Amino acid sequence: MNNDNKLQLPEILHSQDVAKSRLVTVEAIDLRFSNGQLRTYEKIKGSGSGAVLVVPMLDDDTMILVREYCAGTHSYQLGFPKGLIDPGESGEQAANREMQEEIGYGAKSIEFLHQVSLAPAFFNATMQLYVARGLYSSQLEGDEPEPLQQVHWKLADYHQLLAQPDFTEARSISALMLLLDRQKG
Repeated sequence: MNNDNKLQLPEILHSQDVAKSRLVTVEAIDLRFSNGQLRTYEKIKGSGSGAVLVVPMLDDDTMILVREYCAGTHSYQLGFPKGLIDPGESGEQAANREMQEEIGYGAKSIEFLHQVSLAPAFFNATMQLYVARGLYSSQLEGDEPEPLQQVHWKLADYHQLLAQPDFTEARSISALMLLLDRQKG
């Protein structure tokens, strides 16, 4: 379904930073919509070049996941290697670097799956999703405070993965579904 109706973006009347921490800056934006309505929105300002998440394929049917601590939920979560794109890096380079830092593998082939946005109503951030194949042993030092637990999972058993109580991150689930869709052709 294609909707060709063009919406007019609201006019930004004023913006200012209203809170700042070591990790985020919150910006308030005063807007006027095309119908004359005035609203103030708050959003987390984006920075940098975005982020990547990569599904490493050890072979044609075995994915490598990591279990790592997540401060937002104060729990260990199962997901795919991910991280920020460093200045001057492409998404593919960042995906390859993150794999080497988090699971000790590089990849001969990194294929783009899709770009997703993260809570676009409140956050100006995107993540590029990839699948990596042709893995080879290669370790880089990462920034994790503890070694990440590797979990190998058969792609054919994805229903059991989706049932895992610690596999809940939407970005990892999106990447898995996109990969499965791509595999179907």
